[in-house]
Amino acid sequence: MDISFVIVNWNTRDLLLQCLVSIYQTAADMDFEVWLVDNASTDGSVTAARRAYPDIHIIENTENLGFAAANNLAFTRMGGRYAVLINTDARLKAGAIKSLFDFMEEVPDASMACGQLLNEDGSKQNSIAPFPTLLSLISNETFLRLLFPQKYPSKRKHYTAPITVDSCIGACIMVRKSAMDRVGFLDERYFFFMEETDWAYRMKQAGWKVYFVPRVEIFHAQGKTVGSGVSARILFYRSRYQFFEKWHKKTFPMVRLFAFLRLLVNTLLNLSAVVFTLGLNRRFKEKLMIYTKL
Repeated sequence: MDISFVIVNWNTRDLLLQCLVSIYQTAADMDFEVWLVDNASTDGSVTAARRAYPDIHIIENTENLGFAAANNLAFTRMGGRYAVLINTDARLKAGAIKSLFDFMEEVPDASMACGQLLNEDGSKQNSIAPFPTLLSLISNETFLRLLFPQKYPSKRKHYTAPITVDSCIGACIMVRKSAMDRVGFLDERYFFFMEETDWAYRMKQAGWKVYFVPRVEIFHAQGKTVGSGVSARILFYRSRYQFFEKWHKKTFPMVRLFAFLRLLVNTLLNLSAVVFTLGLNRRFKEKLMIYTKL
C-alpha cells in the first residue's frame, strides 16, 4: 500500500467529516487506507465517521492521550509506505496528495514533506516551522523572517520549487515509513504542539531532509482543532519548554528566564492599559487574563 492517512480526532465531528470527504475525493485514484484515532470524543465523531466510511480503521481511546501518542498507535499498525498526518481542520485540494507522493518518490533523501497551507479565502498561511532558538524566543519571529528570509522562510516569499526547511507546520505532512522506522515515532512527552518539530530535528540528525513543496495546497481552518484560548497557549509554552530542555540543556535555564520576563513585561503593559482605560476596554482585559495565566 502506498499511503496511510492518520487522523487524530478530539470532539471535532463536523471538521472530521469534511476532512474525510476531501481525502476520498482527492485520493480516489491512489492506493490508500485511513486510520482514525479518536481521543475519547463525546460528540459522536466515531459513529458519524464509521457510518459515512465503513472501511476506515478506527482506534478508540478511553482518554485523551494527546497528539503524539495517538498517532503512534496508528503508526504501529499502518500498511502504507508513507504516512500522511492530517488534522481534522485540514482539507486537501485536488492533486495535493498525488503531488506530495510523486515528490517523495523522486527524492529518496526526503523523510517528510508538506505543502502550502491556505486560509478559506485562498490567502497563504505560514507552512514552515523553524527550529526554536534562544534568538527566536527573545525576538519576534515575524521580524526574523523579514531580516533573515533564507534562515526563516515564510509565506511572504513566493516559492516556485521545493526547498529544504527545518520542519513543517503539522496540519498535513507526508512522512516516509522507512525514515520513521530508523528514527522512531513521535515523542510522547509532547501532548500537543512541537511533536513534528522534534521529529524533524531527529530526522535531520539522522541524515534525512525535510521539504516544503509549494505546488501542493491544503486548506487549513487554523486553530479549530485545539482552539486559540489560554489553554492552547499553555500547551504551546509547555511543549516549547520540553523541546529546549531536551535539545538545549545548557541554555534551558536562560530560556525559562527570558520566557518569564517577556510574559511579565506583557502582563504589566496590559495591566497598565487596563488601569489607563478604567477597565472599559475588553481587549486589554482579555489579554491581561491570558498573560497572567501564562
